[in-house]
Amino acid sequence: MAPTRTCTAAESPVTLHLETAQCCLCGTGNAVPVGAGEDFEYWTSDDTFLAMQCRTCGLIYLNPRPSMAEFNRIYPANYHTLGFSAEQFGLVYRARRWLEARRLLGWCNSLPDKAQILDVGCGAGFHLGVLREFGKHTWTLEGVDPNARAVEIGRRSGLHLHQGTLDVVKLSTDAYDLVLLIQTIEHIAEPPALLQQIRSLLHPGGRLVVVTDNTDTLDFRLFKRRYWGGYDFPRQWYLFNRHTIRLLAEKTGFEIEKLTTQASPVNWTYSIHNALVDWQAPQWLINRFSLKATVALTFFMGFDTLYQLFGKGAALTAILRRPHS
Repeated sequence: MAPTRTCTAAESPVTLHLETAQCCLCGTGNAVPVGAGEDFEYWTSDDTFLAMQCRTCGLIYLNPRPSMAEFNRIYPANYHTLGFSAEQFGLVYRARRWLEARRLLGWCNSLPDKAQILDVGCGAGFHLGVLREFGKHTWTLEGVDPNARAVEIGRRSGLHLHQGTLDVVKLSTDAYDLVLLIQTIEHIAEPPALLQQIRSLLHPGGRLVVVTDNTDTLDFRLFKRRYWGGYDFPRQWYLFNRHTIRLLAEKTGFEIEKLTTQASPVNWTYSIHNALVDWQAPQWLINRFSLKATVALTFFMGFDTLYQLFGKGAALTAILRRPHS
């Protein structure tokens, strides 16, 4: 983790090409700022980014945001999903693998032996790898991701991954029993369009599992002005809570089967990390609040579990169903 970066007199600021965004639920730009910050984790630019909240529905979104032409810059080669492995992350990787195996199998326990499962925004295929190891060997597992580096890593491990987005990758309609959208929807330029595409891929009665950061949390209220880890400036473009995820489901023709929260230590940990970077704290201290920081992650996992009991966990889990009719 690099400390906050400043330009010297001989350097020019590194800036992104930005474009105007609007609420994807209401279609308006009637919003007020709730937070502002920089890319505290990767320093892909020197820009300051604004988190806006729609006055009509409450959805939080990045405006302005990077254009799609900046994709490879804002997701650099050291982006964490590209190197998330036991070798790199040790105990953190093993603990998350165990937790995700339990969650995934819970979502999949009613699937038939010949089920087709698609992971959209699969990265290098972490969740598909877990399903391959712990799920039924008769399931067909596929993934889609726009990041060519991530897809190549996943393919080398033997996973069936498509490089691109759903509007360019040709997949069978009415074919899938389950689609996973895990920590992906917040990175998407048009979430309603994506859910409509996914709806066409599911067979009637098929399910979509959405996992995303929750803005109805204590950590958001404490850190929203600048440091909240869920912003992940400038990579997360739309941020939801129970109310706005319901609106998204209604807008795209899904039925809500279940809407809950789950405990997650990441936003708590990175909120503190971002503040320490901004305050130019010593590097050894910053490193105590990262995805490799076992002590911080364990502490905040326990802390957030208490809030999850009251439906205020750091991550939302929405199980949506394509209607039969």
